Amino acid sequence: MSIKLTLLKSGETLISDIRELVSQDSETGKKEAVAYLLNKPHKVAVRTEVLLTEDFVDDSKREVQVSLSPWIVLSADEDVTIPVDWVVTAVEPLSSVKKMYEEKTNG
Repeated sequence: MSIKLTLLKSGETLISDIRELVSQDSETGKKEAVAYLLNKPHKVAVRTEVLLTEDFVDDSKREVQVSLSPWIVLSADEDVTIPVDWVVTAVEPLSSVKKMYEEKTNG
């Protein structure tokens, strides 16, 4: 299982178990990633508290609220394929976010 945060061209951030789909050129034998397979993708929404003040506020001490919701709410499919050119980057989530995702999708 490889749970990653995936940033899409659309600006959406998803969390899912992700796998690379590879195609092999029949002439050269060269393998190339063509898509990603996301299992149980969830959209990540992040909210920070808004403080209206003229005083200096240390941003590192602000609370962040994270919520997860199924990415394509009306789909019965658990696996979604995304073309490689739609993924900006895939990164390791914070352990607390990973745990939240695991609890939500396995519970």
